[in-house]
Amino acid sequence: MASFLQVDRLSKSFGDLILFEDITFGVAQGDKIGLIAKNGSGKTTLLNIIAGKEDYDSGSVVFRNDLRVGYLEQTPQYQAGLTVWQAMNTTVENELKAKQFLTQLKITDLDQKVEELSGGQLKRVALANVLITDPELIILDEPTNHLDLDMTDWLEGYLSRQTISLLMVTHDRYFLDRVCNQIIEIDRQQIFQYKGNYSYYLEKRQERVDALNSEVERANNLLRKELDWMRRQPQARGTKAKYRIDAYYELEKKAQQKREANDVNLAVKSSYIGSKIFEAEHVSKHFGDIRIVDDFNYTFARYEKMGIVGNNGTGKSTFIKMLIGEIAPDSGRFDIGETVRFGYYSQDGLQFNEQMKVIDVVQDIAEYVEIDGRKLGVSQFLNHFLFPPDKQHSFVYKLSGGEKRRLHLCTVLMRNPNFLVLDEPTNDLDIVTLNVLEEYLRSFKGCVIVVSHDRYFMDKVVDHLLVFRGDADIKDFPGNYTQYRDWKEVQDQLDREIEAARQEKPMPTTERRPQPETPKKKLSFKERKEFEALEEEIPQLEAEKSSLETAMSSGALSTDKLLSHSERIAHLLNEIDEKTMRWLELSELA
Repeated sequence: MASFLQVDRLSKSFGDLILFEDITFGVAQGDKIGLIAKNGSGKTTLLNIIAGKEDYDSGSVVFRNDLRVGYLEQTPQYQAGLTVWQAMNTTVENELKAKQFLTQLKITDLDQKVEELSGGQLKRVALANVLITDPELIILDEPTNHLDLDMTDWLEGYLSRQTISLLMVTHDRYFLDRVCNQIIEIDRQQIFQYKGNYSYYLEKRQERVDALNSEVERANNLLRKELDWMRRQPQARGTKAKYRIDAYYELEKKAQQKREANDVNLAVKSSYIGSKIFEAEHVSKHFGDIRIVDDFNYTFARYEKMGIVGNNGTGKSTFIKMLIGEIAPDSGRFDIGETVRFGYYSQDGLQFNEQMKVIDVVQDIAEYVEIDGRKLGVSQFLNHFLFPPDKQHSFVYKLSGGEKRRLHLCTVLMRNPNFLVLDEPTNDLDIVTLNVLEEYLRSFKGCVIVVSHDRYFMDKVVDHLLVFRGDADIKDFPGNYTQYRDWKEVQDQLDREIEAARQEKPMPTTERRPQPETPKKKLSFKERKEFEALEEEIPQLEAEKSSLETAMSSGALSTDKLLSHSERIAHLLNEIDEKTMRWLELSELA
């Protein structure tokens, strides 16, 4: 395989903070590499260095000559005053492709000014700009942020099919698993490479951690013996056994490397929640001609964990803002239980004072936090969220985007809510934090509503979905996202088959055809009985098919039932077609 990119002995630090040191890796033709690291470990910095947008301390970054490279920044920017179309890198050759990509990414107003676009829309314009240049190597920083589920599925399929090479940072674990064939992890300023997808990485990383822990345990045992020797060592013999003293300090260093499976602790106590949570009573909300909800009714159950999914612009965020009282409905109301205490994590994030220190941000909320029955001071609490003392006394503006998200999450949970409302909580959080947040939410003794495009996160956390399909069409589906996706694929296939059958075959009617003027063969007694039976059987089969379709649309069926109903409907379609054709033949003689 031809080498596209080679990174050799690269180092980068900010003052005393070392992000990575002497790291080496390459990207060859056909490689699709996912880059994984904790927030603040330098993922975005590394991509910026490779793209030539940031300096580094030492090492080298070398591309193959004349390589076409595309780079999607985490937060792209365009010059104010440009229209969407003017911001595109279009040529005569790729003009049609540009419009196709923009349409696929749901950017339709090409005359809109870029300063009028949301951050998510700008990201999608930038993604289209990368794809239309037909790059051989694409560098992507969080490409699925701000994509709805349909767009994520499309991009996943597109990148999987293409022969391009990839180097990308993403927290979307299904995306990593289905697109990537290699994983690179930055851990403790070093590089670890895994020749496989995300599932393979999880397996091999655990083996590495277990091996390290075994080595550390062995070092601890030796350290205890060495410590005993050091204590008994006479000062006069110190120089004579210097090698053992040096070995002691090496063992001490190794013994401090023990890795824990979960580095973030979110076991914050939730307050008591009563049996009444909230009831939505005839709630309606419109923005001009755009309908968000229309006469919506719902009773939320105690300890319910609901996911809200749907395309961008269908009203998901508006719905939860009505629930927590930030936006008023046009009519109807939300009746909230007296014991409910909301904790709202918004996709916009808490607007921190960038000149404040991290510890002061938290201390302004409370002096202590209760975790597992223990009262922790603010500094101890921040340690649970991977903010060591040096980070606690650092200014907010020095934090990475993911660290600011983690700080925002910290400020939400420390208030001990019993009803968490999380609007796109996974954006910019590292995978380690996501894993722990998922486990926390699964065991959370309260209620949860999550708005997210992260399919993996939704599958692990929620027990049912509200699907916003646009124009106030909201479906309550009893299952997680993958189950909904399986159901939707079956339903879409049925709709296509039904439409094809309707276009190809005329359906029988009760209206008898007029007799032709020319004489023809009459129905035999047996054929007339068959004809009469068909006139009864076809409507019955149609009714059964309709009943099964209604059941499948209810969202109350298991995956097994969905599949069995689908098979039965396929059989019914064939049977209806055959009987309809026979009915038509006999009707010519009737």
